[in-house]
Formats: sequence, structure tokens, C-alpha cells
Amino acid sequence: MIAFTLDDEPVQVPDDGESLLYALREHLGKRCVKDGCSPQGQCGCCTVWIDGLPRVSCVTPARRADGRAVTTTDGLSDDDRERWARAFVGAGASQCGFCTPGIVMRLAALEGRREKRSGANGPDGRPGAATGAAGVTAERVRTALLAHLCRCTGWQTIVEAAADVLGIDQEASSLVADPPRDPLMVQWRAQVEGPAFQLTRPETVLGTAIFADDMAPADARVAVLGADGELVVAGTLAEARQHAHKVQGRNSGVPLVHPVPLPDGEWDLTLQTTWVEPAYLEPDASWCRPGSLPASPLANGGAFGGKRRSPVPGEARRLAGELHAPVRVLWTREDVTRLGPKRPPIAAGVRRDGKGVLRFARTGIGDASALRDDELVLTRRVAAVSEHVDVEHADVLGPPVSAELRGVGWVEASVLLAGLRALVEGRTGPGWPAEVTAPSGGRARVTVHRDDAITVEVWAGTVLDDVTLRSYCIGAVHQALGWVWQEGIAVDHDGQVCDLTIRSFGIVNARDMPHIDVVIHPAATWPVNGSDAVFAATAAAVWVADGLVPHWPTRSGRTST
Repeated sequence: MIAFTLDDEPVQVPDDGESLLYALREHLGKRCVKDGCSPQGQCGCCTVWIDGLPRVSCVTPARRADGRAVTTTDGLSDDDRERWARAFVGAGASQCGFCTPGIVMRLAALEGRREKRSGANGPDGRPGAATGAAGVTAERVRTALLAHLCRCTGWQTIVEAAADVLGIDQEASSLVADPPRDPLMVQWRAQVEGPAFQLTRPETVLGTAIFADDMAPADARVAVLGADGELVVAGTLAEARQHAHKVQGRNSGVPLVHPVPLPDGEWDLTLQTTWVEPAYLEPDASWCRPGSLPASPLANGGAFGGKRRSPVPGEARRLAGELHAPVRVLWTREDVTRLGPKRPPIAAGVRRDGKGVLRFARTGIGDASALRDDELVLTRRVAAVSEHVDVEHADVLGPPVSAELRGVGWVEASVLLAGLRALVEGRTGPGWPAEVTAPSGGRARVTVHRDDAITVEVWAGTVLDDVTLRSYCIGAVHQALGWVWQEGIAVDHDGQVCDLTIRSFGIVNARDMPHIDVVIHPAATWPVNGSDAVFAATAAAVWVADGLVPHWPTRSGRTST
């Protein structure tokens, strides 16, 4: 047995060769520690303290904790829990909340350890207070965040929350709202932007939000995908993985390609994109009891449309019925990357009169009705922003694609037309605004300045909650920057995904994010989604600032033309 203290309580776990993350979640039921990419050790969701220092628990053998002190967000002092949760909620620094417990542990370590039940007072008079945050800067916060990935927030609000707690930047910390905020308005705006059920509150920040696998019964059997693509069921997660015989994937370094050929014609402006991974942090998971409804893999967020057709709930329900027992079904990060839907690559051309063709990749993976639905959806979406751009499909080998992902179709058409306007008016390069109106009615104007700083203006009807709307807009800027600049995954000649590590997706890190100013224009109309318009307008503005480079990503260094 391995013995250590967990949040100041003595515990023991078997010395079975498993990781500390496995010991915490599977043996000890510590669900505030999240599994986003194990055993890759690249997303930071599973970060805990060992003897007061942050460690990524999915690549830390459990036996290294023997005789030591392990701390999770549950083990922070009550004061620290309240301060960090309040700041994250007040800044809009947590949306789905899957990554935030690990981020909180990383950032809280910057100010020194505070024990949960220590009776001694520190220098500041608070129970358990140790060293202060002297010497911590915003740049040090951003550097600490390099060990983490967040897909929702765009990093800036996280830095602002940290600035508030650590007292390092009064201008940033002034953006952290103090209660009271109307929880109903917060949730309403989150669902308009998501669009999915989502709660943003202290429990979300600290890791006790309701994610599917966190709520699975302890006696559930576990199903994982084997090397042959079939589900393997066993009594424990370790046994299931053992029988799966899977080999760890890697980052290939293979050049990115643009699989869709340009449509025939003489075009004044063209654009080709590559395969892009949605990269939501919570892998697909579900569980089900016999005769019951399965847990939703959406849990506390929409995954940008990536989980709407996930087969995992159906498999959990089927297995529970067949085995007459509760069953958990878990995809790994590699499973999500191989099997989850991608943003379809496009090739598009447009003439100065506004007429053009937008051609989307169609991989043929999925049921026929879903593929037909995607074609209809894409055609309608493009028609909603332009009657003069036709939609075509090209059959290519590759991973699944889906029209369910964020704004697929109308966003690409809007970006192309905004780029055409800039070209015709002779205003390419930084400093020129791009404006987009989404089919929902939301509108955004985005300007990329010469120093890469970005100004966002958004019109989304009744604001409901400005912190939430601002957070979603900053997150949309982050996604758009990655899409244009550096995101993409390599796919081989047989259509198989080559890049299986989460760091290979090209997500923009905290240190490379430019500053974003958000101006919200309220209106006495029904609230509509504004962040999708921001996503489209940012992509257009960045493309214009980069000189309308015809192949995305424009700055990755991996693009093969």
C-alpha cells in the first residue's frame, strides 16, 4: 500500500503501478481532479500539489506520493477557496469549468501554500496564511499558464482573476465584478452563447460541477475502446485499459494539407483551410443504469457542437441493458481526436461581384441521414449570409466532419465576403475593422491593430450579464486567432489522423494572446448570440490584417501547399 495525506486526511491506496490521477479519481473518489488527456500530461486539468508544489498527476506515479502531502482544490483553505472562486466567477474566467480546478491549483501555488485546517495565523493574520504574492507579475501568471490548456475563455479573464487575487494589476483586477449578479441572467446569457446548459458559480471553478464521469456510481463497470475500435468492458478502468492493448499516440510533425481542391473558375480571392480539432477539454463520457437514461456528455457545456452526435451515451445505455449493471463508457483524448468530428476543411473562391463557390470536405463517415442533414444545413447557413455564394461538397478521405460545430458554413462565407470587401476597397493589413452579422441577428465589429491588440464591438440584444457576454467574446477571439494563425491536425493519405497529442492542435497559449478590449452595445431587444459573430468577425479581421493569405493556418510553419 501507498500511504499519504490527501487534503490533510491520511489515506492509503494500492501500489498497483497506476498514476496519482488514477489513485485520486478511481481509488479515492476525488472528482475535483479532472482527466483531460491522460496519459499525455499536456492539458493541466489534473494538476494537484505534492508537498505544496504543483504537479500534473496523470504522469506522476502514485508511489511518488508515498509519505507526502497531496492537496486538491478541496484542501485549500476556506479563505483561498472563496477568494479564487469569487475572482474566477467575477471575471468570467470559468465557462465549462473543466480546466479551472487545475489552473486554480497552479496559480494558488504562486502565493504560497495555505493549509485547509491549520490553526496558526500567518503574517497577514489569516488562518494558515504562508508567504504572500510579492514578486508575482502578470507575465509570471501567463508563464505558469503554459502548463495548461483552456478552450473556452481565451486566457485574458483568467489572468484578470489572478491579478485580482494576487494584487498585481489594479487595472486588470478592476474588471472583476463583485456580487451580486443575478444567477438567472448569468445562466441565460451562457445558454444563449453556448448554446447549452451551463452553470458558472464557485462549485464550477473548484471542480464540483456535474460532469458525466464525475457522477458515475462507484460499482459501475467500465468500457473503453480497444485497439481494434471495439469496446472493452471490465470491472475497473485499469483492467479495461489493460485489455484494450492500445499504443500511446504522438505528435507526428507531418505537414498540414488542404484536402479540398479549389472550385473551377477565375477568382479574385480564394481561401483553403485544413482539418481543425474542436479541442474541447472534457473527453466524451457517459454512464447509465439498466433501463435508465444515460448521462449527457455535454454536462456543463456545449463542446462547441462537437458532442451533439457523440455515440457514447447510446453505447452506455446499450451495455447497461446487456449486462444488467451500471456501465461507464469513456473515450480517451486520442479517441476523441481520431473519432470526434472536425471542422470541415474548405476551398472557396469569390469574384469582385460577390459571386462565388464554397466547397466543403465530406468524408462519408457517419450515417447517411446525418450527412444529408449536414449538406442541407450548410446550404441554408451560407444562403443566410449571401445569396450569391453556392455550396459544393468534395468527397475526401479523412476523419468525421460535422455541420454542428460552431457556425460552420455561414462563418466561412462571412469571412470570405469580408475579405473581398477589404480587397475591393484596398484596405488590407492591420487597422481595418471587419464587421459580420450572424444569422441569429448578433453583430460584431473587430479591429486588429498594428501591435496585434484587438478591439471587439458586439451587439447581442439585451445584455443580461455583461461579464458573461464579455467572457464568451474573448473566448471567441481566442478560437478565431488559433483557426487563422496556427491550428490544424495532420491527416495521412488513408484519411487517418496523425496528430494525437493535445499540444499538437496548435491552440494559442496564454503568453501569445494579444490584449482584447470588448465594447458591448446594449439594445432593448431579445437577447441573441453575439460571440459567434465575434468569432467570424475576428477571423475576417485577422485574415485582412495578415494580407488575405490564401492558405490557413497562416503562421503555423507546418502548412504544405
